[in-house]
Amino acid sequence: MRSLRTMDPIPTPQRHSFFDDAQALLIGTLFVAMGVVMFRHAGLLAGGMAGLAFLVHYATGLAFGPVFFVLNLPFYWLALRRLGRRFTVKTFVAVALVSAFVELLPHALAFASLQPAFAAVMGGLVTGTGFLMLFRHRASLGGVGILALVLQERRGVRAGTFQLTVDVAIMAAALALVPVSRVALSILGAAALNLVLAVNFRPGRYTAI
Repeated sequence: MRSLRTMDPIPTPQRHSFFDDAQALLIGTLFVAMGVVMFRHAGLLAGGMAGLAFLVHYATGLAFGPVFFVLNLPFYWLALRRLGRRFTVKTFVAVALVSAFVELLPHALAFASLQPAFAAVMGGLVTGTGFLMLFRHRASLGGVGILALVLQERRGVRAGTFQLTVDVAIMAAALALVPVSRVALSILGAAALNLVLAVNFRPGRYTAI
């Protein structure tokens, strides 16, 4: 005889409305931008494409936002081919919003004091929460996020695990530009970010589409 648990109907995934997606894109990108601003203020790096944008920013002095936007441009073809037009459009909008918010937030928010270790952990948690909102609404921040979603959906590789591996590689490359102490704290921030994803973003745990 089957238990009551096995007899429970399997919920049918419900499609997000336009408002659902819009608020997730807005709030999620604000969270990510806030984390990036904290990292930048403390002289840290982020992971993924943001990490590459930080490397260019620190090496050349170019503004983070425009660099981040340009670096993501080549990855939209992969997103369009593997993840569909809806995902690609939302990802493009998310990248554009983060690029703008990172440059605009310092005009509305300034840190009188921000301890680097706290910036690493809190920035990673805030950024990870933003990523989680975007992933759950079928969007990403391009680049590594696109590859992470493709591998999770096609190969069963957890997005958080893959992104952590890439992040560590970026941090290793950053040793040529950033003090070792700042790289170590950046790795701590990347771990906090990916902890949020690894624990909360698993196949089958969230059924809306």
